[in-house]
Amino acid sequence: MKRKIDIMSIIGLILAFGMVVFGIICNKNPETESYEFSFETMKHFIDPPSILIVIGGVFACLMFSFPLAQFAKIPKHLGIIFSPKVYNPEVYIAKIVECAKKARANGLLALEEDTNEMTDAFMKNSFQMVVDSVDQEKVKEQMDCWLANLDDRHSADRAFYDKGAELGPAFGMIGTLIGLINMLQNLSDMDSLGPNMAVALVTTFYGSLLANAFFVPISNKLRVRHEEEYLCMTIIAEGVQAIQAGENPKLVQERLIHMLPEYKQKKFNPGDGSSSEEGGSGKKGKK
Repeated sequence: MKRKIDIMSIIGLILAFGMVVFGIICNKNPETESYEFSFETMKHFIDPPSILIVIGGVFACLMFSFPLAQFAKIPKHLGIIFSPKVYNPEVYIAKIVECAKKARANGLLALEEDTNEMTDAFMKNSFQMVVDSVDQEKVKEQMDCWLANLDDRHSADRAFYDKGAELGPAFGMIGTLIGLINMLQNLSDMDSLGPNMAVALVTTFYGSLLANAFFVPISNKLRVRHEEEYLCMTIIAEGVQAIQAGENPKLVQERLIHMLPEYKQKKFNPGDGSSSEEGGSGKKGKK
């Protein structure tokens, strides 16, 4: 299956951290009333103990909450975000309609050759059951099971990042409380109150940044990738059941087209059973 580079994810990540850095180094000069750039202000946002409290605490709790296998998936998930597989529902519809026409004219056994040539695992396994004359109810039950397993697996993956998004601000607050407690121990030294307060607050900054610029976007983008794959799988499931039931290919096509978002329906050419995009079905691997 083809992959693409997700430019929006790359630009979004760069902009998210870039705007934060810009806000830190851009300061207004009270004397000239103009804005000036100074990288000296960056040092106010660098505090090793705060970094250890937030990042160390978050990942320690994630280790306590999830198995090691979940951490091993992080590089894979980043690959899914920045270089995802391309799921074109229009291409799947075109292939299903083609199979529907062939099955209508020559019977279900005529799909055996097409099934052997399919590289999409879900589509191939679904059509194989039809070719093998598996009972319609069992075919539907098996495909529903595969869809449910996909949904559960992807939900479990997103739960890891959702939990990280919850823990980030929580540990930021813990670090802030630690800093405030230490500050209150030295109230007699008025000159140290300002710097100590700044150090106390920087942990909240780290926690919010970690949650909102890392964990939340990853979780949301994984949900988008899931919806793209899940839509194609539901189209396959619906199409396979319709073919096995012997429905008219034109009706099968119309039903599948109406499963698409409205903007995709307009791109589809319902006249010849093919989409406006070239290509065939690809391998649908696990995320």
